[in-house]
Amino acid sequence: MIWFLRGLRRGVVTTRYPAHADPWAEALPTPPSFDPQKLTFELAERLAAACPAGALRRDGPDLVLDLAGCTGCGRCCEVGGEAVAASGSFELATHDRGSLLKRIPIGADRD
Repeated sequence: MIWFLRGLRRGVVTTRYPAHADPWAEALPTPPSFDPQKLTFELAERLAAACPAGALRRDGPDLVLDLAGCTGCGRCCEVGGEAVAASGSFELATHDRGSLLKRIPIGADRD
């Protein structure tokens, strides 16, 4: 709270990035991470259907995750079992929209 008042007094509108993450950050919802070796085409279709934000879609041999659209609701983690887990990463700022599209190869159904 002191940093806030000090900033108001000095006219500072931004602060330096914190030296370490706050402990409460672990409770934030985060986008999923996938294990490509456990993903099947059928599971990818179910994951895409379960995503209420439409952030998951199947594109040929890949599952595409749009991090800009992901709300971190966790439904894909419920449907995906061991193939999907919360990433724990919520700092996704970028200047390039394309870097928010992640292609995950579906590995369980490949030769």
